[in-house]
Amino acid sequence: MNKQSNLSRLLAYAGGHKYLTIASWFLSVISALIALVPFVYIWALIREVLEVAPAFSQAQNLAHYGWMAVLFAALALLIYVAALMCSHLSAFRIAANIRSHAMHHIATLPLGFMAQFGSGKLRKIVNESSAATETYLAHQLPDKAGAIATPLGLLAMLFLFDWRLGLLSLLPVVLAFLIMASMTGAKMQQKMKEYQNALDDMSNEAVEYVRGVPVVKTFGQTVFSFKRFKDSIDRYGKWVIAYTKQLRLPMMFYTTAVNSVFAFLIAAALLFTQNGVSSTFLLNLIFYIIITPIITITLTKIMFQSENAMIVADALERIDSVLCVQPLVQTKESARPVDSSVELKGVCYSYDGKTDALHDVSLRIDAGKTVAFVGPSGGGKTTLANVIARFFDVQQGQVCVGGVDVRNIPKQQLMHAVSFVFQNSKLLKTSILENVRLGKPQATREEVMRALEAAQCMDIIEKLPQGVDTVIGAKGVYLSGGEQQRIAIARVMLKNAPIIILDEATAFADPDNEIRVQQAFSELAKGKTVIMIAHRLSTVVKADEIFVLKEGQIVQHGTHAALSEQEGLYRSMWENYQTSVQWKVGKEAAV
Repeated sequence: MNKQSNLSRLLAYAGGHKYLTIASWFLSVISALIALVPFVYIWALIREVLEVAPAFSQAQNLAHYGWMAVLFAALALLIYVAALMCSHLSAFRIAANIRSHAMHHIATLPLGFMAQFGSGKLRKIVNESSAATETYLAHQLPDKAGAIATPLGLLAMLFLFDWRLGLLSLLPVVLAFLIMASMTGAKMQQKMKEYQNALDDMSNEAVEYVRGVPVVKTFGQTVFSFKRFKDSIDRYGKWVIAYTKQLRLPMMFYTTAVNSVFAFLIAAALLFTQNGVSSTFLLNLIFYIIITPIITITLTKIMFQSENAMIVADALERIDSVLCVQPLVQTKESARPVDSSVELKGVCYSYDGKTDALHDVSLRIDAGKTVAFVGPSGGGKTTLANVIARFFDVQQGQVCVGGVDVRNIPKQQLMHAVSFVFQNSKLLKTSILENVRLGKPQATREEVMRALEAAQCMDIIEKLPQGVDTVIGAKGVYLSGGEQQRIAIARVMLKNAPIIILDEATAFADPDNEIRVQQAFSELAKGKTVIMIAHRLSTVVKADEIFVLKEGQIVQHGTHAALSEQEGLYRSMWENYQTSVQWKVGKEAAV
């Protein structure tokens, strides 16, 4: 019932192509039955040889039987190829539709979903889970239809020639089937889920490790600093070895049983020929020895098909884990913010439902003001910025932009009102012109150039071979972190949103680039509401107001001058920052 349910779900993605899937089953059944016909001609050929022996020259039909066997074998192969063509066309369409449906759904999810779920895990689900369904539909289902038809045809043939040998041939089959059932039941399905979980964890941690390589190189750390990645590899290795050992004995017994048909036939031959051997019995024995390997192949196909069915069931569950995430509720109202002010009222948010990342946060940022969020790591700074931009919906309280609850502002309108410059800005593998134009797709070339100039990017453009049309990334040029930040700032300038969020935007900039980035920020901030998230306190001293966060709560707020005079967390952070700067300057002077 579960398999049929999964199959029905897969065929729902096929549209009109589902008839190709059904056609592939029928063609595979016909191919499997026709593939048995050559064995009948082989039996007839052997019979004629035994009948005329030793006067083999009297055999008149050997060529006819041989060519008929070849003809039916070729016909079975052609029909099977036609079945695979049908199944592949349908499978490709289903896999493409699953990916398309998943990606369209992901595009409707909160922008913070990717960070929570893990980009490596998400990529694996979208790509590999859909690919698992493709393999199942394109190969496994047609083969399964053929594998079911083959034993039925074999049963008729086995009992038609000699029911005693036919029955004995089935005994090891039944034994192998029972062993196979013990390996492919509910317990095996749970093991398959654990296996996929281990793969997902390793894939996700691998992506995070690659992204963290710049940090490793910057601070001279070794790969063992990425303990989570190494632990995920160790867990995967430990699980696979334990699972392999667990299946070692059942697989050994299965292989022995499924390949022991010859032993049963030989024992039967010795038993049934005690009083002499007839040509008919010898003929049937030779025929059974020739045809019984098909039983082994068929059972092995069924075993792997059962395993793949479990893989598909698990793949659909993983796809469902993405599809069941609900998009943010979109308002049917069209409330427009009256200005670019931001206000939070008693905001609470938790990622895991247990510990609050934000707890009872209330603040107001007037339009046109520049504020900064500072505090220790994990204090809630980025989370606070995320709920303002509605990357997530708060679980308690209210977030207002321009006096309107963000939940009542249409998504596109809110995105036009807010721009972001992240710590690690992403540029696409296309020209600088198109990268900047993402901020305003309908912008002219002249508008893009003005934004680049305002963002202090002209020195970058002038040194590139094709100027603003130079392609970034693969088969193009590569920019430093600070240069990428300036291009990202040009994109934000072109967008010209009234609210700007800067999340550690100068973290990876070298001194020269940092000066230019700060100049670009000064230009960007004119007439805008600016929210800065920073660890480097020198970048926030001119902010109109600084909010100090610790453990998801605002513990202090005020100007730099006022906060540096007060006893508290900010003063301690400022003193530590000053000490670190003096130590660095003193060290450079000594060198």
